Amino acid sequence: MSIREGVLLGMGNPLLDISAVVNNDFLTKYGLKSNDAILAGDQHKPMYHEMVELYDVDYMAGGATQNTIRVAQWMMQLPKASSYIGCVGKDEFGNILQQKAEEAGVAVKYLYSGDQDTGTCAVCISNNNTARSLVANLAAANHYKKEHLLENWETVENAEIYYISGFFLTVSPEAIMLVAKHATEKNKCFTMNLSAPFITQFFKGPLMDAMPHVDVLFGNESEALQFAKEQGFNTEDIKEIAIKISNLPQAENKKSRTVVITQGKDPTLVVQDGKLTEYPVALIKQESIVDTNGAGDAFVGGFLVQYLQGKPMEECIRCGQYTAKLILQVSGVTLAGKPDY
Repeated sequence: MSIREGVLLGMGNPLLDISAVVNNDFLTKYGLKSNDAILAGDQHKPMYHEMVELYDVDYMAGGATQNTIRVAQWMMQLPKASSYIGCVGKDEFGNILQQKAEEAGVAVKYLYSGDQDTGTCAVCISNNNTARSLVANLAAANHYKKEHLLENWETVENAEIYYISGFFLTVSPEAIMLVAKHATEKNKCFTMNLSAPFITQFFKGPLMDAMPHVDVLFGNESEALQFAKEQGFNTEDIKEIAIKISNLPQAENKKSRTVVITQGKDPTLVVQDGKLTEYPVALIKQESIVDTNGAGDAFVGGFLVQYLQGKPMEECIRCGQYTAKLILQVSGVTLAGKPDY
């Protein structure tokens, strides 16, 4: 397939990121772990206001899938080559999200909720910018309806490759399955991300319903370990886990599943056609790292742009590492100029 208008479709939870460098006392107060992602409970509600009061915060268009789609769009440099579906509120934050996505060239297909505020995500950066803890208050994002997807079905039909983060499993498994089955029936490419350990733990039913349709699965080492534990793989060897995930049952007419596990500065593991390959990561200096939030999302964006063009796996990984490296050196998922890739 080639780059054209509407070729890539992402579905997920559009969130406005409220990002700040915080101290360990703040993490302890709200029971947060570094390099983790959770959904906000009642005990977390005051933290958003407190972050704004205590710290120098940045507001950025976020949500894991939306980050990936914006990075992919930037790499493709063709207006509306990518589309994005999710639910926001009819409010200022929703306007900011739409403006940021459209400025990036993404064709936005939001469902607008009249009675819910746009979702937010606290991005708590710590440990000399090397760790981040995400706390998502989904709000409107949690109210996506599959009816909206059916109303915009031509966007689904127009796409050749689909990307959905595991976070969307908490919102609309029905919408995910509609797209997953369409991809299988039409021999298109369906990709997903494990996204967070809690997804593999508490949403394993809907995750495993979608899994037979998944052509490419992304995750990091902590997500892979939790997935293996939940699935009874009886191993903590990440390589072995990646191979076992690739061998999980597939829907009819799916050939083989590719599994991509990132491990921070350690080699990226890829299982393709049953064969495992390690791809070293080009290290960057600690002092060059500004913000780790969104680096994984950016990796997927770069990867998908090469993958949808049928490039070799080595090239897909190289591009993913290029976009991740860029995002590590800026605050949030901010992209300027044109890629020099």
